[in-house]
Amino acid sequence: MPAHIAVIGAGLIGRQHIARLLAHERVDRVTVIDPVLASGAAVPPELEGAHLGDPERVYAEADGVIIATPNVLHTDVALRAVAAGTPALVEKPLADTEEEALRIIEAADRAGVPILVGHHRRYSGVLRTARQIVESGELGPLVAVTGSALFSKPASYFEEAPWRREEGGGPLLINLVHDVDAMRYLAGEVVRVRCVASSQARGFEVEDTAALTLEFASGALGTFILSDAASSFRSWEQTSGENPSYDRAEDEDCYHLAGRLGSLSVPTLRRSRAVGEASWWRQAERDVVPFAAVDPLTEQLNHFLDVVDGAAAPLVTARDGLQSLRLVLAARRSAAAGGAPITVPAPPALTASTAP
Repeated sequence: MPAHIAVIGAGLIGRQHIARLLAHERVDRVTVIDPVLASGAAVPPELEGAHLGDPERVYAEADGVIIATPNVLHTDVALRAVAAGTPALVEKPLADTEEEALRIIEAADRAGVPILVGHHRRYSGVLRTARQIVESGELGPLVAVTGSALFSKPASYFEEAPWRREEGGGPLLINLVHDVDAMRYLAGEVVRVRCVASSQARGFEVEDTAALTLEFASGALGTFILSDAASSFRSWEQTSGENPSYDRAEDEDCYHLAGRLGSLSVPTLRRSRAVGEASWWRQAERDVVPFAAVDPLTEQLNHFLDVVDGAAAPLVTARDGLQSLRLVLAARRSAAAGGAPITVPAPPALTASTAP
């Protein structure tokens, strides 16, 4: 049966969701709640076909809610959806703080309402293939994981929103959550993190560059380098090609997974495998793994509609969203403490109502 989906927030990511909903054969009504549009502003052409809704009634009237508000509003909006018994897709990060994320989890558990977190990279054909390779065991136990998000934000990015120059506006909070979620998806939970940060490139109050070391529960070690002031193309957006808004370097990778028996670079999926005993003296087998290219946001929407129908449980649960948020917050605490190691709490246990 076609669904009625409400989108709360019609900013950049909200409009991405709305465009896909309007074209989707399983959706017959799209309602938008946005204060700018509600004030009488002209409706952009790409939103034509959507309906402006009543914020007091939409949670009970819709079959599902997509929450694309500013991060600080995620908790209040998610709790309203839960109170109405309406499944919700909450954009990442799940909340601004660990305490707020736990409020969402506890309320959803009590009400039995599914919450899906919008870490859409997990629906990428590249990342899914990479995870399958790791899980197959062909790389052997992972030993080392490296990642990077190196790119340059133009001056206009900071001029149009001066808060981005201030505490909380840097890449640790804005960008890192995407990549640490991908690291967890590919290599498992991180139990301890160290981070050093610098604002030397731009001289703003907020950091522009950070370096992390990660200790995984498996025993593997990882590093991650992050900068929004680097003229470089080793970031997911600029290597995967999944968002055509960005310039792309097809021959670059942003993640590398090294195991006892082989290694894999992502997103090119260049793979090496030992022949016989792994040794730097011996020639390895090398190839490029094929994968099915998909639009991750569309794949995420298809999955959310399955969740709304009761045909699937959330792939990226609120607990997943909490753990990626915890890792980012731990990195910030470490940076504030001059690189001191910070332990990441274990995921909260499932309650009786949420256990599979």
